[in-house]
Order: sequence, then C-alpha cells, then structure tokens
Amino acid sequence: MVEETRALRGNRRTGRRKKKKSKWRWLGYALTALLILVVAYGIYLSTLAANVTNKAHKQLERGEKSEKRVEAVYPGKDNFSVLFIGVDERKGEKQSRSDVLILATFNKDDKTIKMVHIPRDSRVYIRGYYETKINHAHFWGGVDLAVETVEELFDVPVDYYVKLNFEAFMDIVDAIGGITVDVEKTFSEMDSKDRKNRITIHAGRQTLNGEEALAYVRMRKQDPLGDIGRGQRQQQVIKAIIEKSASISSITKYDDILNSLGDNLTTNFTFQNLVALHKYAGSLRSIETLKLEGKDLYLDNIYYYDLDEESVAEISRELKEHLGIADEDQLVQH
Repeated sequence: MVEETRALRGNRRTGRRKKKKSKWRWLGYALTALLILVVAYGIYLSTLAANVTNKAHKQLERGEKSEKRVEAVYPGKDNFSVLFIGVDERKGEKQSRSDVLILATFNKDDKTIKMVHIPRDSRVYIRGYYETKINHAHFWGGVDLAVETVEELFDVPVDYYVKLNFEAFMDIVDAIGGITVDVEKTFSEMDSKDRKNRITIHAGRQTLNGEEALAYVRMRKQDPLGDIGRGQRQQQVIKAIIEKSASISSITKYDDILNSLGDNLTTNFTFQNLVALHKYAGSLRSIETLKLEGKDLYLDNIYYYDLDEESVAEISRELKEHLGIADEDQLVQH
C-alpha cells in the first residue's frame, strides 16, 4: 500500500513536471515565433525605408559636400544643417516657387536644433540674376539654386535639404497621429483643394490632422503679422513634427510614414543618414527658433520683405557657432 502511494505521488510529480516542461516549451515556441516576426518585419521595414529613400534621393549638382565646407559632414558624426523647402507643386508643373524655406542646424554634442524661417518675400541677391524675392530661386534653378541662395545669405553651409509638397506634409502629419499646437485665434482657411473657408481652426490648444495642419501653416491674410506670423507657425509645426516623431513608440507608425512619402518628397539624405538622424531625434533636448528681422518694402508696386542686415549677421553668427564653424578657416570663402 505504501509502495502504491509512493508510485502515485511519483506519477503526479512527473505529470506536473511534464506539464511545466510542456508549458515552458510552448512559451519558448511563442517567443521564438514572435522574435522571427519582429526580425522579419524589421527586414521588411528596412527594405521599405531603403527603397523609399532611394526613390526620393536626389543629389545636388555640387555633390555631397557643400562648397562652403572644407570636408563633407554626416549625421550622427558631425554637426550639420538642413534646408526644408515646402512647395505648392502640382502634377505636371516643371517650375514652382518655394512657399516655405526653413534652415535648421543640428548640434551633435548638445543634441539641440536651431531653426530660422526665411520669409518667401525676402529681398536677396540670387546669383546669376538680381535682387528679388528669395522664392524665385527655386523657380529659376530648383533646389540647387535655392540651397546656394540660402548659403550665400547667411554664409553657412547647407549640408542637406528636404523638399516636400503639401501631399507629403499632410501624409506625414496623419501618419504620426496628428500634432498638438497652441492656436492664438480662430480662423477659417482653404483646404488642400483650394476650396475657400473649408477648414476652421479654433483658438486654444488643438490637435491637428494633416488637412488642418496645412491650413494652419498656409494662413497669412488673417494674421496681423502676415508672412512673418505664418513663418512662426511653420516653425512651430516643424518643431511639433520632429518632437512627435522622436517620441513614437509603435514601429508600425514608421511603416505608415514611409508609405506616405512616395513621389511627394525629394532629399539628398541617404538611408544611412536617416538611420543616424533617427538616433539623434531620440535624444533631442531642445529646438530653438530664431527670428529674422526686417521691414515692409514696396518697389514699383511690388511687395518685398527688406531684411535687416544686423539681424542677418547675428543669425549667421548663431548658426555658425551652433555648427561649430565660428572660425573662418573652417569655411570655404567665395
């Protein structure tokens, strides 16, 4: 009887061990399957990102190095600058004026960004032409002339550019789940199809989708500061996009963003550059906006924004310091 009891207890213990072993085996299978799925998705996402980047990639005529640089720079390794170019470019159009010009500098040590908006009516000299509105540079010479004009304005290198149209802008905002901004006053604006007063943005803290964000950055006539006010909102939105993108935890969001770009964005960033840039965004500490001062000017009944020379010089100094090129021997002079 004692032996039978011992045998029965032994069988129970063996059964529990088998169940425990079976439980851990199935857990191991589940974890292995999950790991395979994550790795497979990672390979898919990397391939997708590489394909999209390759499709969007367009090198400047000058090559990868700014003519103002002694040596080329790379995100993740060096301080660098990016010119964001927004265009209202419709299909079939071969020429377009830049609607948005924002120059941003990235400091790798401080993990900070400085941004300056250049009003599209700013009166500047465009090489090969004459003094006129800066948005003519993109119309006459595309990204290359726009980059060159901004470089000459501030005497700083523009290492990279990102050119996007309104479709890409809206898709990116939607892909990251919208952006939150503080709206100063209620206003109505046209939508992306240019239908008047279709979008209403209310005063206060608002979370905007792609269409609403586009209306927010396009509005000018109802802003007492005109293009200056619009520039401030554009910087506010880019800052919100960068901060929201850096905080995204779901890997599927990057899939949505990549799929949204398509034919609506061009850049001289490579896939490797973007990988380094994402690591940078994850440790971002602050984004500072700089204001380019000037005054209204009318010449032959044409409106210009006449830039203040001292303001241009001050911003040039700040950008150079942020890039770590305050010494003149670190710049190629023309």
